[in-house]
This record gives sequence, C-alpha cells and structure tokens, in this order.
Amino acid sequence: MDNRPPFPPFDSETAAQKARMAEDAWNTRDPERVAAVYTEDTYWRNRSEFIEGRDAVRAFLTRKWNKELDYRLIKEVWSFREARIAVRFAYEWHDDSGHWYRSYGNENWQFNPAGLMTHRYASINDMPIRESDRRFHWPLGRRPDDHPGLSGCGF
Repeated sequence: MDNRPPFPPFDSETAAQKARMAEDAWNTRDPERVAAVYTEDTYWRNRSEFIEGRDAVRAFLTRKWNKELDYRLIKEVWSFREARIAVRFAYEWHDDSGHWYRSYGNENWQFNPAGLMTHRYASINDMPIRESDRRFHWPLGRRPDDHPGLSGCGF
C-alpha cells in the first residue's frame, strides 16, 4: 500500500498541508499524478457523476482537463476532524471556444490510515466570466506562494 503523508488524525497544520498538496497536484492537470493519491477502490461523487475506483478517476480527470483548458485552482480548508477534511475551492478555465468560467465548490474528503483518500464528495457550480474578470493569472502549474488564497482573492 502507498503511504501519502500527512496521516490522519489531522490538525490545522496537517489539514492545510493536505489541501495544498491536493491543489498542487490538481494544478499539474496530470491524471496519473492526481489519481495516485486515491485508494484503488476510491468512491467519488463529482457533481452528478458517481465514480468508483482509481482507474475511473484517471479517466474522469482526462476527460475533465481535455474540456477545462488553462485550468487554475485554489483550495482552502473549511473544516477538519480525525480522518476527514472539508475544503472549499474555486478554479478558472476556458472551453475550446475561448469562453471563460469560474467554478466554485465544496469537497468533503475521507482518508485511510495511510493518508490515501477513500471518498471525495464534490458540489460544484460554474459561472461564466469575461476573460478580463479572471483573478488567477499565474503561469500554468503550482500557484506561487505569494499569490493570495481564496479568502485573499475575496472568495
């Protein structure tokens, strides 16, 4: 079994570390890297889609990032307890027609003792935005440490 520290039970520091690690991984837009932090039998609800297993997660993420171009994400811990973390997030992306969106949501995560995520429940809303309304302008990849988080961006 893979180990993915930090391990539960989480405190404020390790919950924030886990959220930043997830944000960093998702900002790579690499389905292999992202899927590796979930258990083989992980269970997801993403919007209205139900996904079971690491292979299905990989396929889902491939579809997602083929549609959501120039994706940039920020996650922030909302709450945590024992082996669970709740985060809120926002990400910006555009479709292949150049229309920009900001997607907002909440995720509830549950981890096994090895630090792998067993469950992910995501509720997400998309809002069309003008390109001039974008707030996430860093180069593709990891959000720079000096870039504000969600609260700092006014979300």
